[in-house]
Amino acid sequence: MPRSLHDLTFSAMERELAASGVKPIHARALWRSLYREMETELTQRADFLMPLRQFVDEGLGDSGGWGLDQPEVVSDLKSSDGQTRKFLLRLRDGETVETVIMGYPGRSTACVSTQAGCAMGCTFCATGQMGFVRHLRPGEIVAQVLHCERALRDGGEPGLRNLVLMGMGEPLHNYDAVMDALEIITERRGINLAPSHVSVSTVGVVPGILRMAREGRPYNLAVSLHAATDAERAAIVPASRRWPLDELIAACRAYGKITGRRIFFGWTLIAGTNDTPAVAHQLAALLTGIDAHINLIPLNPTEGYCGQTGSERAAQTFKSILQAAGFPCTLRQRRGIDVAAGCGQLRAAKKPGNRDFAGPNGAPPTNF
Repeated sequence: MPRSLHDLTFSAMERELAASGVKPIHARALWRSLYREMETELTQRADFLMPLRQFVDEGLGDSGGWGLDQPEVVSDLKSSDGQTRKFLLRLRDGETVETVIMGYPGRSTACVSTQAGCAMGCTFCATGQMGFVRHLRPGEIVAQVLHCERALRDGGEPGLRNLVLMGMGEPLHNYDAVMDALEIITERRGINLAPSHVSVSTVGVVPGILRMAREGRPYNLAVSLHAATDAERAAIVPASRRWPLDELIAACRAYGKITGRRIFFGWTLIAGTNDTPAVAHQLAALLTGIDAHINLIPLNPTEGYCGQTGSERAAQTFKSILQAAGFPCTLRQRRGIDVAAGCGQLRAAKKPGNRDFAGPNGAPPTNF
């Protein structure tokens, strides 16, 4: 399978051109065509100067060593309220991933996948239930954003304003590819999405959190917490067996100290499990001293998990306790239920036969 031009950061593209005898300055025209014009057919472009045209025509030809990432649309579902649109996209090797556009007044947010499947095994998540298949390349992540941009443009809507890496997969398990993809997506000469409008969600991969801090990555960090004790968290988030809460919270404190950035904590509300007033007080105590915003997310029920969505009253009580403790707190709307918008739900419906969880004895794999 040929390499993809969409895998290359701008500096990597300059190096590839130079290695082929093409002056790096030509990277600007190639980049513009890929990410401003969002072209999918680059051969025989009359506006490319001859050295670049030769590189593209030979590289993307039948015997060339380059390709482009343009996933096939397997499914395109729109919610009844018209605000959520979910795609199932087939990659070049036949694997499928989910991508979602969420519409809000005056803006759109894309939620993209970073892996096919997921090794974290969260019990309430349809992707976690299917197990890990493989990492996505940078170009396969970027291609999802381009697909959303084209879909919005074709509908006469403004482009994306926000990006969340909260689709299928654990972004910090695929760290290098994710960071290359985000460098491409936020490059000002191309898609030009503001880094401050990008959120990287993790179930709590401690080495990745600390690496983001040390490297000064300019993206928002979102940590999926879901429980305030190790015993309760291990029951729904198997990865916590490797990174217990004390290690995770210490990493979050270190991240805040190094970066000075607020951390967004995700909390999926499960009736009678983690939506009680007592648990809200535990959570407030756990996060004391951290600059935190807590996003409360009503559970999207899946066939593989017996938990239920709690009541609106319980959710509001939970929220009010956290706010009284001084934490900004948002109770998210349930969006896209009629289009299986919960992570992994559409892929599971379209591809029967879930894979086993990747790690031994229910533990996540060790290659982080």
